[in-house]
Amino acid sequence: MEGITAPHDGSPYDEADTRRFSAEPDKRPGRTAFQRDRARVLHSSALRRLAGKTQVVTPGSQSQEWDASPRTRLTHSLECAQVGRELGAALGCDPDLVETACLSHDMGHPPFGHNGEQVLNDFAKDCGGFEGNAQSLRLLTRIEPKRFVRADSVTPEVTTPRAEAAAGGGARLVSVGLNLTRAVLDAATKYPWPQGAHPTDPDSVKFGVYEDDLPVFEWARRGAPPNRTCFEAQVMDWADDVAYSVHDFEDGLHAGHVDPGALLSATERDEIWTVAIGRYVPHDTDPDQLAAALDRLMAQEWWPHGYDGTAVAQARLKDATSQLIGRFCLAAEGATRAEYGTGRLTRYGASLVVPREARDECAVLKAVAHRYVMQRADQESLRADQRIVLAELAWTLTARAPEGLDPQFRALFETASDDRARKRVIVDQIASLTDAAARSLHTALTGRT
Repeated sequence: MEGITAPHDGSPYDEADTRRFSAEPDKRPGRTAFQRDRARVLHSSALRRLAGKTQVVTPGSQSQEWDASPRTRLTHSLECAQVGRELGAALGCDPDLVETACLSHDMGHPPFGHNGEQVLNDFAKDCGGFEGNAQSLRLLTRIEPKRFVRADSVTPEVTTPRAEAAAGGGARLVSVGLNLTRAVLDAATKYPWPQGAHPTDPDSVKFGVYEDDLPVFEWARRGAPPNRTCFEAQVMDWADDVAYSVHDFEDGLHAGHVDPGALLSATERDEIWTVAIGRYVPHDTDPDQLAAALDRLMAQEWWPHGYDGTAVAQARLKDATSQLIGRFCLAAEGATRAEYGTGRLTRYGASLVVPREARDECAVLKAVAHRYVMQRADQESLRADQRIVLAELAWTLTARAPEGLDPQFRALFETASDDRARKRVIVDQIASLTDAAARSLHTALTGRT
């Protein structure tokens, strides 16, 4: 099954990096394997659906003074990809590889973001739980319809947990999802371990693969050091942190939820440190360390000290956003080059070095957005409603499936081997929905709005 696509001349990526789970001929000579991967992700329906999934501020919300046009999971993924592509290229990574990993990193997130993730994890506890990153791998390698292969062409140890019946007669077929290269799948894996196997925190809920997806995970990770992310995945992870910290802060200002003047208040600062410590920085972090990080940012001449929604204010805010992204990326690039020199840094030949000061500044921005956007009373009320919608949808589908399932998931439900497998199909169906689609299906099945 491991077909080989030769890397382009001068590439530091070898034949194993560019292999696909199922060998495929090139449709157009001249494209690299990673350019093909990028195109597959860009054209995927799962990426498009991210346009209907909330990032922080609910799309369509409006402040009293101006209409906010907040980011969605899709725009966040596009911005993460731009940041990661440039940082990765500056350090010697293949830019298409890093961009594809960035575009892919949130594809498995369910409706209503992390709120929905918690509901689905509770619902799926008896069939392996739910984790957005593990769902992304599942989507890339199984759910997203792109390529099916004959089951008898796959080795038995891979066929057993991955076999899926295609519509129609003939030979039994197995989905290999988008059939991406090994290096891209590895770069998109932020947490390279199964549930409960976090290498340093046994209580962590973060993991990157479900039990029945282990065969393709192990194929993608073949030869990789256990529990270690590749260099490209580290670039993707930092690009994600940079993009969402800076842009969530920007969206909070744009929507009128963040008042820059409040960041001068000692009382408000204490609230921000309370949010940050344990969530965005280690539990033993000194609040003075975070205060110094915020002071450094506020001392910059481009820092937004106010926002009134005018075109001039919007331009100033956009400049601050650009300055912050450049600040965080250059800090990582400079520190990494100081450690590893000027050569091309790829795969397991280096680790991304991010200075503590940059991580602190990034964490402070996350905490500001959390404090003034996510902790608002109306947001908690909205999240409570979202949890009810998803929980009721999950249990209603359990009682009535295959009714309510899309044709793709109906077929999988009807051929599932046991209740555990059928429940995983229901989880996959719900995870694929946009925010609006989840509410619409809930109303259709329950009669409640």
